[in-house]
Amino acid sequence: MTLSRDTIYALSSGAPPSGVAVVRVSGPSCVDILDRLCGGAIEPRHATLRWIRRRNGEPIDKGLVLHFPAPHSFTGEDCIEFQLHGGRAVIDALVDELSRFETLRHAEPGEFSRRAFDNGKLDLVEIEGLADLITAETEMQRRLALEQSSGRLSELYTGWADRLTRIRALIEAELDFPDEDDVPGAVSDRLWPELEAIARDMRAHLQGQRAAEIIRDGFRIVIAGRPNAGKSSLLNALAKRDVAIVTSIAGTTRDIIGIDLNIDGFLVHVMDTAGLRETDDEVEREGVRRALNSMEEADLILALKDCTDPGDFPEVPEDRAVLYVLTKADLLEDRPDDPGLRISTRSGQGFDSLTKRISDEVSSRTASGLNLTPVRERQVSYLREAVEKIEETIACPDLPLELRSELLRRASHRLGKITGIVDVEDLLGVIFSEFCIGK
Repeated sequence: MTLSRDTIYALSSGAPPSGVAVVRVSGPSCVDILDRLCGGAIEPRHATLRWIRRRNGEPIDKGLVLHFPAPHSFTGEDCIEFQLHGGRAVIDALVDELSRFETLRHAEPGEFSRRAFDNGKLDLVEIEGLADLITAETEMQRRLALEQSSGRLSELYTGWADRLTRIRALIEAELDFPDEDDVPGAVSDRLWPELEAIARDMRAHLQGQRAAEIIRDGFRIVIAGRPNAGKSSLLNALAKRDVAIVTSIAGTTRDIIGIDLNIDGFLVHVMDTAGLRETDDEVEREGVRRALNSMEEADLILALKDCTDPGDFPEVPEDRAVLYVLTKADLLEDRPDDPGLRISTRSGQGFDSLTKRISDEVSSRTASGLNLTPVRERQVSYLREAVEKIEETIACPDLPLELRSELLRRASHRLGKITGIVDVEDLLGVIFSEFCIGK
């Protein structure tokens, strides 16, 4: 465990005003701060009601104070939490007084979590899960982040790395002590089946990556159709407010307009696009181009057609999931020969069915996302590199054992980079910069 020489402080709760504010302090000066601001030490890990005063005795506020002695704290260092009233002036007064200590400084973004990492309290996977938990907006995002921060995913990666280390050790033993009785010849030959099992497990693990990505980043829906098919009206109805301009003039929408919805705990991005048609208008033509590009990247396309339009539904990319929707259903009686779901933004007809179809589509795509699954592209990239090295080792039986052992060392190194067990200094700034100041 490494203790930093300086002591840091920051507001760790939400922006004021609030009912309660939490100011966190971490570092070796915590005992001195308790003595000078709170009148002396308090019982560790017990919330104690105290007057919090400036060093000249002037009261700042009366609140709860908690002391977490090292190493039993979030950062692994001595920590204090001041729980006081969440008014801006109260917080500013305490922060101002803390800033007057020569041994204290304001925390950088993510610095509390960085110290937790440096002191072995959390690894990188757990910290990334913690960052996602802080920013989670939907129930499924919360569940996914909780799974990431629980340590179970780290245990999986560490377990694979330990198995690779054991296999490498046996190979090295055969190389270094070929004549020893307790290192039987060709012991490494019996290890390849275990390597194959590890590679299979890792490949299966990677298959859940897209599901977790949808949960974390959102499910992308593109509304597509010809001009005046009711795309903007549908977007407004889903948003329950006027987001897009709706007129009888064809080609009103020129750019992509998006909203975020929470459907059964999933984050869903819905995008309205320009009407699909040939046009001489340069601006509208650019809008059509953007609409076609967004369809290529969509998880689901809502292909719209006006019930009164005798034409066909718009063409969509063959490899994209599509839901055909007939709009303005209040203007025309049902025609059994028309495929698609019928909706009316005026009467509300079909909206429950549309939402249910969207929810079913998202659920089917994310069934494996809440299991132990890689979430970040960083994790996925290192996992792919690791499994490629393992598969290369297996696929090259004529390669000298020394080189096959080196391939396994590289695979272990990639796994270690996921959790931060190896030197990952170049990654840390990017990861911790995502945090708010008080975390």
